[in-house]
Amino acid sequence: MTKNSACKILASVTAAAYLVVAFPVASSAQSVDDLAQVCAGCHGEKGIPVDKTTPVIWGQKRDYILNQLYDFKVGRRANDLMTPVAQSLSKEDMQALATHFSKMAWPDLPQTTPSADDAKTAREVLNSVNCRGCHQANYEGDTVRPRIAGQQDEYLLKTMNDFRNGDRKTYIGMTALMKSVHEEALKPVAEYLASLKVPARTK
Repeated sequence: MTKNSACKILASVTAAAYLVVAFPVASSAQSVDDLAQVCAGCHGEKGIPVDKTTPVIWGQKRDYILNQLYDFKVGRRANDLMTPVAQSLSKEDMQALATHFSKMAWPDLPQTTPSADDAKTAREVLNSVNCRGCHQANYEGDTVRPRIAGQQDEYLLKTMNDFRNGDRKTYIGMTALMKSVHEEALKPVAEYLASLKVPARTK
């Protein structure tokens, strides 16, 4: 068994155990710290996810997190772990979790450094589909679009392919954009975005 496989199994068991204990019924009785512990089973105790296809949520945009939780809750998105978690959360729980994680510091992940050629390819693709138009100049997102700079490269690649293949249907605009990009260019784009850091804001 590989280390990644073991981590996936551990994350699944951990999340399932929390579901039984922490969410017997939809309720707002749990504190946000208790609720966040459920998320840590997959998204990491220190904001570094257990698996590279799991997204970073520490420091992500509040409204984006809230929208994704709602989409899982009502079935617009589907995931074996996230769907039952979200369905067990009340509106107040989701708002509290979104606020909580948006205030956490984005973790410093070890990322793959793309080659000069791959970085050039990635920049050309990103410019051609105007990713900055939604995700902002530094790919840091805004009130509703996610930060993708410094995100997990394998998660980014999976997400782009899910939009491209129609497995993720939450935003038709992304589907059209990903279909316009050659499939072989997606991996360089994912690695390039993952390697980026958002500049610190000056006061």
